[in-house]
Amino acid sequence: MSTDPGDTTEDPAEDPAEVVEEDGYSVEHLRREGLMTSPGAEIVPHDGTGRVELSFTVEDSGGAPPNQRSVRVPPGVTVFDSASWNGIAIDSTCGGHGTCHKCKVRVDTSTPISRHDVRTFTRDQIDAGWRLACLVQATRDLKVTVPPLTTRPKAATVGVGRQVILRPAVQKRYVELEEPNLADQRTDIDRLLGAIDDLAPRPDLHALRRLPHVVRAADWKVTAVIVDEVLVDVEPGDTTEQRYAIAFDLGTTTVVATLLDVALGTPVGVASMLNKQQPYGGDVITRISATMMDPATLPRLQQAAAATLSELAQQVCREGGVDPAHVYEVAIAGNATMTALVLGIDPEPLGVAPFVMSTAQPPTVLATDLGLDLHPRARAVFFPALGAYVGGDIVAGMLATGMDRDKRTRLFIDVGTNCELVVSDGDRILSTAAPAGPAFEGGAIKCGMRAADGAIEVIKLDTTPDAPDRAVQLGVIGDVEPKGLCGSGLVDAVAELVRVGLLDSSGRFIPDEQAPEVAPALADRLTRIGEERVFVLHRPHPDAPADECVVLSQRDVRELQFAKAAISTGWTLLLEELELEHRDVQQVLMAGSFGSYISPASAVRIGLVPKLPVLRIVSAGNVAGEGAKMALLSVRERAGAAALLQEVTYVELSDRPDFNDRFVDQLSF
Repeated sequence: MSTDPGDTTEDPAEDPAEVVEEDGYSVEHLRREGLMTSPGAEIVPHDGTGRVELSFTVEDSGGAPPNQRSVRVPPGVTVFDSASWNGIAIDSTCGGHGTCHKCKVRVDTSTPISRHDVRTFTRDQIDAGWRLACLVQATRDLKVTVPPLTTRPKAATVGVGRQVILRPAVQKRYVELEEPNLADQRTDIDRLLGAIDDLAPRPDLHALRRLPHVVRAADWKVTAVIVDEVLVDVEPGDTTEQRYAIAFDLGTTTVVATLLDVALGTPVGVASMLNKQQPYGGDVITRISATMMDPATLPRLQQAAAATLSELAQQVCREGGVDPAHVYEVAIAGNATMTALVLGIDPEPLGVAPFVMSTAQPPTVLATDLGLDLHPRARAVFFPALGAYVGGDIVAGMLATGMDRDKRTRLFIDVGTNCELVVSDGDRILSTAAPAGPAFEGGAIKCGMRAADGAIEVIKLDTTPDAPDRAVQLGVIGDVEPKGLCGSGLVDAVAELVRVGLLDSSGRFIPDEQAPEVAPALADRLTRIGEERVFVLHRPHPDAPADECVVLSQRDVRELQFAKAAISTGWTLLLEELELEHRDVQQVLMAGSFGSYISPASAVRIGLVPKLPVLRIVSAGNVAGEGAKMALLSVRERAGAAALLQEVTYVELSDRPDFNDRFVDQLSF
């Protein structure tokens, strides 16, 4: 059995016939959907529901014990994307297209073999489980061994199917200077800048203050630290390998930080936590209202945001074993309200018509101004916003997913309290926002909770009369006793009840007397708490009364109904603006924490997304965070984010006279 995926010779095996018909789709059709042919192994089908668990064993090049990490992802996500979303570094330079042949991993289970695998590995290596990670779809639980990074990549792959040429704003140059003498009395700064032959930075005051002491204490062997065109510091010795930056996804509910080694283009540490602004409200409107009612709330919200960013920065630096003083830049992707609050800008104009931002392009500030204890001259850069409710996080997501580069018709949906939508037909890009409400995050739901241990995230209903113990099958985060229902579980519950017929198309539970005929194995779960009808999802014990159970109520169904109607109205109107129909959409990107874990089949069934084959619906992951990483790894991509302001047209839905009528049309399941 071979365990070395290094130099290989091509296997002369030929690809088998590549046309296979299944449910009306040929393999050629699937290739156009972004999939690959899979000769030589059984394809494990999936319906877009549930979760799979990937157990990664990440080997260390220095001989340290392997790092063990398990992650749960929706079925169909590639092994490479699953690793990338969770901060696990796998070699790659081609953007996940299978052409660089670098993302080599070993899987413990027989998986389909692509033509790129055949060209990369020997037959023995293929038999041993070696595959290209970007071409292995996780349709079942897998154990994956990741070899050490063996190359210093010239390109860093981040985002969803995007290639980034590694060209960070943070640069370092090690120089050995000649000591001054009476014949050579050049200034210290001229001596340093003259030794840097490929850059022409201008020094800032911090660097000038440190320069005289550092160069003499270091025997004139120093490293110049340059951010964009500014010399921000001079460090003793050779520190060129120590270049770090932090990408923040500043969400209303959750904030995610990723520490990047910008010399390699790889993640070093990832951490997330609830936004410390939560006590002031679960959504942006509530927080804006809080500042309007009490002017003292704005500095408190700013302080809470700063504390969140600071705690996460410390956490990822500890995780990566990195000195915070070697972090020279941060990028922040947040919606317009979060960006305003972290900068201490009054958000009131964002919350009242005509919804005006103070600026579409926030200024670059020092990280210390945001409460971050990093390098004293570390900069914080913000993504631009398209509108009051299509902010920098969506621009970052569009950058990561290449919405301005792909010629396919694509729909981008970031589901949250406020749902942002982007549609591109390959030439024009339109965006808008729809008020989804808190239902997807467990708010206003009777047994709702966030996606934490004990939350039901997957639901399957079985109407087979002779299998009552399998009537309700639950997937629970943490594999513990169910405590409540998170957003993806809510969508699953409603979709399944619609499928089995216990919910009609109007969103009402069917009458009690009809339930035994429609779904006899489930009829006893349809009951009442007071006057409200509920469906029991989990009983803590067989005789538990309904008010002690985890239930889905009629009001919960209505909350989801209103949220999905707002979203589907939004993308329907955008498609009409482009003179397109829902069947013209070639790919749907479900972004954000909730969007990444929703069942595509359930989303289609309730009408949250266009009625398309589930293979066209892609869990895009934390694309806002991925866009922030791209901005740190490539100044070219950062310029691309700014260019999106001119390329994307924002469509305001609130002033459309037909919005309410269209909203009502979208209420039915």
